[in-house]
Amino acid sequence: MDVPVWQVIYEELQAVNPDFEIISVAQDTGGEADAGPIFDAGNVSYTEIIDVNHHISALYNLVNVPSGVWIDKEGRIVRINEGTYAKTHMNGAFGTDEYVPIVRDWVANGPDSEYVWDSDRVEDSIIERTPEAERAQPTFRLGSYFFQNDNDEKAEQYWTLAQELDPTSWNYLRQDLLYEEGGSAGPEWQQRRQEVESNGGSYYRSLEVD
Repeated sequence: MDVPVWQVIYEELQAVNPDFEIISVAQDTGGEADAGPIFDAGNVSYTEIIDVNHHISALYNLVNVPSGVWIDKEGRIVRINEGTYAKTHMNGAFGTDEYVPIVRDWVANGPDSEYVWDSDRVEDSIIERTPEAERAQPTFRLGSYFFQNDNDEKAEQYWTLAQELDPTSWNYLRQDLLYEEGGSAGPEWQQRRQEVESNGGSYYRSLEVD
């Protein structure tokens, strides 16, 4: 639902600063067949990437979608967040109106934006992977390889192992659930999210916009 909304925001912010760019990465083992129609329907003009192995998530230690990484003109990461929706959806059922205003502020003010983080805060925001979680990424990629070669049984074996190695990754879970009954936001995902939140946890980390 956010894809066409970001297109409108992209056009707005390009008028403010032509150097601004959005790179939208679909973490989808189904590739072009699954993710391509979403970008096509949004008629987007920003940069689109379909990442069948969740490689970019692994590079930035991202464990959930949507997540956003701000990169300045010098190539430095100046902010990382989870739950980076373009707006609220379905009468507030999910999404947030808090993220886009801080993006606007950054585009307008650059390094002087109050929402830019220093290097220490950026480093603290990056999820630290355990040795087991480091093994999860190549394990997940093996599952994707078998999935793309029509071996669903082996794919499930390695995707399940990846989740066991890195239980913090919602990306691994939701990719697996996408091809099961109920889908990536179905009953099993909802149950796991409720378990986390009922135990005092949070599905998305705070945006920290205050």
